[in-house]
Amino acid sequence: MTPFTMSERSQKLQKQLTKFMDDYIYPNENLYEQQVRSRGFAEPPILEDLKQKAREQGLWNLFLPESEYGAGLTNTEYAPLAEIMGRAYFAAEVFNCDAPDTGNMEVLVRYGSEAQKETWLKPLLDGTIRSCFSMTEPDVASSDATNIRTQIVKDGHEYVINGRKWWSSGAGHPHCRISIIMGLTNPDGPKYERQSMILVPLDTPGVTVTRMLPVFGYDDAPHGHGEITFDQVRVPEDNMIWGEGKGFAIAQGRLGPGRIHHSMRMIGAAERALELMARRSLTRETFGKPLADQGVIRQWIAQSRIAIDQARLLTQWAAYKMDTEGNKAARREIAMIKVVAPNVALSVLDRAIQTFGGAGVSDDVPLARMWANARTLRIADGPDEVHLDQLARDELRQYRS
Repeated sequence: MTPFTMSERSQKLQKQLTKFMDDYIYPNENLYEQQVRSRGFAEPPILEDLKQKAREQGLWNLFLPESEYGAGLTNTEYAPLAEIMGRAYFAAEVFNCDAPDTGNMEVLVRYGSEAQKETWLKPLLDGTIRSCFSMTEPDVASSDATNIRTQIVKDGHEYVINGRKWWSSGAGHPHCRISIIMGLTNPDGPKYERQSMILVPLDTPGVTVTRMLPVFGYDDAPHGHGEITFDQVRVPEDNMIWGEGKGFAIAQGRLGPGRIHHSMRMIGAAERALELMARRSLTRETFGKPLADQGVIRQWIAQSRIAIDQARLLTQWAAYKMDTEGNKAARREIAMIKVVAPNVALSVLDRAIQTFGGAGVSDDVPLARMWANARTLRIADGPDEVHLDQLARDELRQYRS
């Protein structure tokens, strides 16, 4: 199989997922938003109803390649499914395929002990709990993860954690029970062996979620992005993931698939924006003719189609290379799509918003929220500049004598 052909199973799931979106997701977008506004960080009832339907149809835990825990799909097979989910803001959670839980589950599958899998992975796979990932800190530039200063200090058979994190996505969810924290265990060790990852239940004494951080005015309830303080937090030594000093190695294993998921969801958002833009242009008139007959609108539609298809092919190639050669071998392609996909989505969303005029910046259509999410992803999982710098260094290396 090449990245340009899909297995029969993936094609069948794409059809099934598309029908589910048409039947249940799009018709309930407004209801979901209404329930979130009225309930805040309590889970909207429609979400649980949709999750139950997804489970009944076998559309559950579709990610997790190379694992017996998920659906057994490769990255290449899962990529178009992530694209379909990306067409609606909250859809990925309906199928238990939403960040940061997907990344946290991958960490536990790859690096977790049997006890950690039993205690945390199984309920995450069942969807009975949710999780957050605490890496970024407000006091340092966390785009360089070697700056992270949260302390994880061994004390007998426990670790003591002190520090402050923010942008811990998922911390506001009413079912969030556990956080994976990256912190400093060996300040004097080799540069990339100073950090570790450890499991901290959110009900542990000393853990305080101090606030939810808005994203361009959206609080992203019931999910939320939390600022969390850890003050003399004690957890058993068995909560350490893999071992001391493995934080960077775990992060690389976690972020590769996550970037594929984000990128494909961004392409889905761009595809939805193009569809909305095209439909709008056929039904609205300006200066005596449909928007679709205005030259600039036609250029926007054509440019959007070209950009989306280019981004999709690059992402499929990255997924295929991950499947056939491993995440490390595909790191250049992963970096490329992490830069390309959010920027393509932003450009298409901007054109769609302009086509809708005042409605485009309102909540009557999903474009504004999708734009906020896409703009955030130019920073999340490594900012554009970090990926571009790495790509340039790799490119220059072949020309150095």
